[in-house]
Amino acid sequence: MVITSKANQLIKKISSLSDKKYRRLYGLYVVEGVKPVNECLKAGCVIDTIVCSESFIDKFGHVYSNCVTVSDQVFKSISEEKTPQGVLATVKIPENDLIAPNNSCLLLDGLQDPGNMGTIIRTANAAGYSEIYLIDCVDPYSAKSVRSSMSGVFFVNLRFGSKEEVINVLKGVPLICADMNGENIFSFNPPEKYCLCIGNEGNGISNFVKEKADYTVKIPMAESCESLNAGVSAGIAMYLLKSKFYKN
Repeated sequence: MVITSKANQLIKKISSLSDKKYRRLYGLYVVEGVKPVNECLKAGCVIDTIVCSESFIDKFGHVYSNCVTVSDQVFKSISEEKTPQGVLATVKIPENDLIAPNNSCLLLDGLQDPGNMGTIIRTANAAGYSEIYLIDCVDPYSAKSVRSSMSGVFFVNLRFGSKEEVINVLKGVPLICADMNGENIFSFNPPEKYCLCIGNEGNGISNFVKEKADYTVKIPMAESCESLNAGVSAGIAMYLLKSKFYKN
């Protein structure tokens, strides 16, 4: 059976997932595109529904045998892409407890740009930071964040809490805040286990978190450059702090 109506209850539910309120209500987010959906499946994420367009099924029907088929027009109505590939999945949002990290981790404090969020998650996964704590941040399960993470969101543990809750659970883990008033990160000698704190794009790290910091570091820049993009800064800091521990 092919769903041809945008008024179909499943289609309306998927459409609603573009809104954070409904992602939280249903506990689901959307992953779109052939490669992201395949990597989501390989990562062992809990899939709720896979939806394929008629055109996609005609070419690749053997790949997703249990998918829901919809008309091309209906698929276009639920797609977030300019040129839809014809497959998407609704995926269960993991329910990660707010617990202490086993290794070095990240704290994102008030990050508001979904592109930066996705980029940081992508880089964290690549650099080996599997635990990410979020305080008052943009939703990492929005379509843009998921897309920007390039599948990284499938492989990290995102833990949410208030400032007080997160700082409490990180007690005993040295906090390293990225701030322009800190010491040069290139000469900084980090502890073996730490939490790198990245702040809001415009205002930086909140005073509450900054006051709890054990260290503050900065990335030196030419006088002609006022600042770096938060995603770029976080990526540089993640790798530099771990560089002394890399053996290869």
